[in-house]
Amino acid sequence: MKPVVALVGRPNVGKSTLFNRLTQTRDAIVADFAGLTRDRHYGNGRLGKHEFIVIDTGGFEPDAGSGIYKEMAKQTRQAVAEADVVIFVVDAREGLSAQDHDIANELRRLGKPCVLAANKAEGMHDGTKLVDFYELGFGDVHGVSAAHGQGMRDLVELALAPLNLPDPEDEDTEDDVNKPIKLAVAGRPNVGKSTLINTWLGEERLVAFDLPGTTRDAISVPFERNGQRFELIDTAGLRRKGKVFEAIEKFSVVKTLQAIESANVVLLLLDATQGVTDQDAHIAGYILESGRAVVIAINKWDAVDSYQREQIQRQIETRLPFLKFASLHFISAIKRQGLGPVWQAIAQAHKSATRKMSTPVLTRLLLEAVQFQSPKRAGMFRPKLRYAHQGGMNPPVIIIHGNSLEHVTEAYKRFLEGRFRKEFDLVGTPLRIQFKSSQNPFADKDE
Repeated sequence: MKPVVALVGRPNVGKSTLFNRLTQTRDAIVADFAGLTRDRHYGNGRLGKHEFIVIDTGGFEPDAGSGIYKEMAKQTRQAVAEADVVIFVVDAREGLSAQDHDIANELRRLGKPCVLAANKAEGMHDGTKLVDFYELGFGDVHGVSAAHGQGMRDLVELALAPLNLPDPEDEDTEDDVNKPIKLAVAGRPNVGKSTLINTWLGEERLVAFDLPGTTRDAISVPFERNGQRFELIDTAGLRRKGKVFEAIEKFSVVKTLQAIESANVVLLLLDATQGVTDQDAHIAGYILESGRAVVIAINKWDAVDSYQREQIQRQIETRLPFLKFASLHFISAIKRQGLGPVWQAIAQAHKSATRKMSTPVLTRLLLEAVQFQSPKRAGMFRPKLRYAHQGGMNPPVIIIHGNSLEHVTEAYKRFLEGRFRKEFDLVGTPLRIQFKSSQNPFADKDE
């Protein structure tokens, strides 16, 4: 699972700037879920081979008595609870404040590993202005500049060092053929994830046992169905009570993001009685961004009438158009209706995500597509598509080589995607197409 780094500090010390620097984007994943304020954002960061989740929090005032500041403090404490390590951000130019002491005392009480970062430290070569921050009791003070990108790599290395992260290349040593399909059930609170999971685990055809939980009590449950091994990565929080599995509807954004990242296939569960909400769209967008195979299931289908059924089908078309490649199923977890086709779709999505595509077949399909419909000319140039090969799996990546490929339009890219999907029967998985133009060997020569 990806480690989690929380950014904590008083207002206006540059936490959001640091967040944008670590995630290399301003498109934060907004945690616009029930019970959360907009002051808590989630994004993906990377250091070398290691990826991590970054949480940006609002200004922290531990002793806030009421109002919005009390709610912001509550959200910051939740972010710290979810995190593996905290980066405590202070303002190097304004110096040490009484509020910094209050935050330091609260972080010590919460007991998470903490790294102290003095932001806005550009130009402070001697470091004398950072000496006062040693009073906070967090050891070395690391001067950084989020706005200019100074000291970022050293800061992240120090933050991740205590976690002893394994090399990503060494994490999976089992033969791909023998690996279980990692399945995550994702969705908003109260859409029926727990009911569905308990229904699965209660079926006689399922052989299940609990596995010791990883960080933050995220639990995976290996089980087998009709000879196929699965590993259920739970986002609801499974625990074992005696001989009975009990699912707790305890929603956590971090758990959901980590479960999606760890999975081969994600089952996106929606609630027929509530329709497709912004929260559903956020989760769906993250699944797509992560490149995971996906199956969509509409739960509580038995609880809505024909008009509501028609409305939710329209909402899926309008609000989740980017998941057109995913199969759609209508189920009732509590009545065990429609679950068989869902398992078939999960297996098909995994098969599509890991399908091998030969270079001769890809190139033939590419040339046939060009012969059927050539890409549009851009000025004096028309893109020339010469050959294609597979560049990766889960999700499948197709790399197309040629000339002037930077002029290929998005519409033509979708046309090619449709041809490839049809030939290889790619259902339930994103398909990424990359273009690589050949370099002109005489481009840099003097005339």
